[in-house]
Amino acid sequence: MSTVAASRTDDVLRRLTLPEKADLLGGADFWHTAAVTRLGVPSVMVTDGPHGLRKQDTAGDHLGLTGSVPATCFPPAAGLASSWDVDLLTRVGEALGRECRAEGVAVLLGPGVNMKRSPLCGRNFEYFSEDPLLAGELAAGLVRGVQSQGVGTSLKHFAANNQETQRMTISADVDERTLREIYFPAFERVVRTARPWTVMCSYNRVNGVYASQDPWLLTDVLRGDWGFDGLVVSDWGAVDVREDAVAAGLDLEMPSSGGLGARRILDAVAAGTLAEADVDRAVRRVLELVERAAPGLAEPLTVDAAAHHALAREAATASAVLLRNDGILPLAPTGGTVAVVGEFARTPRYQGAGSSQVNPTRLDDALGCLRAELAGAREVTFAAGYDPESDEADEALVAEAVAHARAAEVVVLFLGLPASYESEGYDREHLDLPAAQVALLEAVAAVNRDVVVVLANGSVVAVEPWQELTRALLEGWLLGQAGGAATADLLLGRANPSGRLAETIPVRYLDNPTVGAFPGELGHVRYGEGLLIGYRWYDAHALRVAHPFGHGLSYTTFAHTGLALDVVTDGPTPVVDVRVTVTNTGGVEGTETVQVYVSDPAASVQRPEQELRGFARVRLAPGAAQEVVVRLDARAFAFWHTGFGRWTVEGGEFGVRVGASSRDVRLTATVRLTGEDVTPPLAPDSEVGEWLAHPVAGPALRDVIAGSPFEAMLDDPHNGQMMRAIPLVRLARFPGSPVPEASLADWATTANAQVSA
Repeated sequence: MSTVAASRTDDVLRRLTLPEKADLLGGADFWHTAAVTRLGVPSVMVTDGPHGLRKQDTAGDHLGLTGSVPATCFPPAAGLASSWDVDLLTRVGEALGRECRAEGVAVLLGPGVNMKRSPLCGRNFEYFSEDPLLAGELAAGLVRGVQSQGVGTSLKHFAANNQETQRMTISADVDERTLREIYFPAFERVVRTARPWTVMCSYNRVNGVYASQDPWLLTDVLRGDWGFDGLVVSDWGAVDVREDAVAAGLDLEMPSSGGLGARRILDAVAAGTLAEADVDRAVRRVLELVERAAPGLAEPLTVDAAAHHALAREAATASAVLLRNDGILPLAPTGGTVAVVGEFARTPRYQGAGSSQVNPTRLDDALGCLRAELAGAREVTFAAGYDPESDEADEALVAEAVAHARAAEVVVLFLGLPASYESEGYDREHLDLPAAQVALLEAVAAVNRDVVVVLANGSVVAVEPWQELTRALLEGWLLGQAGGAATADLLLGRANPSGRLAETIPVRYLDNPTVGAFPGELGHVRYGEGLLIGYRWYDAHALRVAHPFGHGLSYTTFAHTGLALDVVTDGPTPVVDVRVTVTNTGGVEGTETVQVYVSDPAASVQRPEQELRGFARVRLAPGAAQEVVVRLDARAFAFWHTGFGRWTVEGGEFGVRVGASSRDVRLTATVRLTGEDVTPPLAPDSEVGEWLAHPVAGPALRDVIAGSPFEAMLDDPHNGQMMRAIPLVRLARFPGSPVPEASLADWATTANAQVSA
């Protein structure tokens, strides 16, 4: 904020009455902040996103039940994440920002960076990935793009919001290391690198405390650790006790509480249970947000709807993932009849349900686009095959589809999840496609083996065993308003698939790490799998998956060669450059996504088998080669040390794996890093084994017990392990022990000091 704007904020804050301050900390209605007319403080509008502007043209609710102004509907996050393309996300963000400016919107509510802990989460279509690095990088690109246009974003939902069941009251019970390594990093990366104007707290509790009134989350971590300097806004209706939320660091309550929130704030200040300084702090952040938004609101932008639709088509093309292909794709431009089967080809499902529903400026359907592209070259027939919202097969529709398939050279079958299967507000019951759709595939495949399946779904579906009936499988996710044209481009080879899975597709739901711990019980959900979500779990348990994290095929092939690791900086905060040459060994231009995973095989704490630590995309002509450099910073090698309360790189040897997916590793190498000493601090009640292993205290203790029976007991091959597990202070009390209990505290202090020095 400029010096002039800061001075103006200071002046307004001094002149506000306490009731006016309290009013500013709540919404004026569903979508607007409160105004103070006498001091020239305007109301500004915030509105839903994040894959398109959803500005309601009536006062209505926020749940998507009333209309909104036309806006470009880009692919939701589930699709955009599969692009692995930060630059694309930035350009999508720029377009979203322009549309907000055109409609006088100050803040777009998104993106959502919650982890895909379970594939059954009903809102997974709005979230990016099961991996925090990928989610954070992509979301940061989107935030930078939106905010480059003078419009704010609201990073959501902070934190541990990974289900819809009891979403407003459930307590997500998660240990701190898991929070720091899995559920916080995407938020942290966006806050540190993209500086969102606002962060939205989640509805749920975290370890028993509502996120809206948790000072550790909203102040200690978000502001203290990460340096967030923006405004914290509640999710709509997330505030439990308003005065506690103000004290914890939640600034703006949305929507309007009809004055109830302001009344509680005033009563708490009068009672002395809430400091006016806390109120002033929150009011200052509201005023700063209004000042930030003022330049953009004063100069609306125009929107080129056609250009944004073209960008939506590019984004949709990059989002689709070719899961399998035996060579049937791309379809030949000439030949026999193409039978398009499935209602989703004619009536596309292109976005999720709930508060993110966008009213598109136009809508492409795959059937129409295929017919237009193949006009005069190949006949395209159509059969609906099923009713999208029915679980029961329609015999007449199936018979019609089978007749079309029998008469065709190739069948393109569009399958997917009905809108009722996944939505904000409730979780999915299973991973399966509707049984009627699988039965349709079986019937079609029985009369024509040349079947290509295109999926439309906001979160993963089980594809086994039915995928064996297909010659090609294209995961289309929900592709936004231009998804029909993008799908036609990919099927016909006008575009080369480049999407990569941002989440694992398991063989079956029972293989998922959250089985038995989702969606919880009696108001609590235990994150018992800890760090092992997504591919981390499947790797740790050596489970077969249907398609691994990072997987995606192309119409060309790529070779990875010449892996080299350059240690740029060593020590406690190392930096390593990973160099690899990528060559397009096929016959068409294509894009490869180089994925870098790091392993720490000899860590002193449990760590996943491997973790994504960097990635890069490279587009190459046939036969072309290019060196790709992926820089790994200290966090690529660090873990959250609960004893030290900070990130720590433990010295030793790390594995670096480079490949095309988490299960398609092409090259491996190792690097030895100095890191830092992670010897745990000693205390009198530390186990004898810890004392003996300590670099300073161990030799000293050995001298004390030398020649005593205790030395022999501790080193005994049969009973030594049991003895070494005894806290030293208790061993000191054993009859005949040479260890003086009174000296243990001083010994520990001295040993710890020498190690830390």
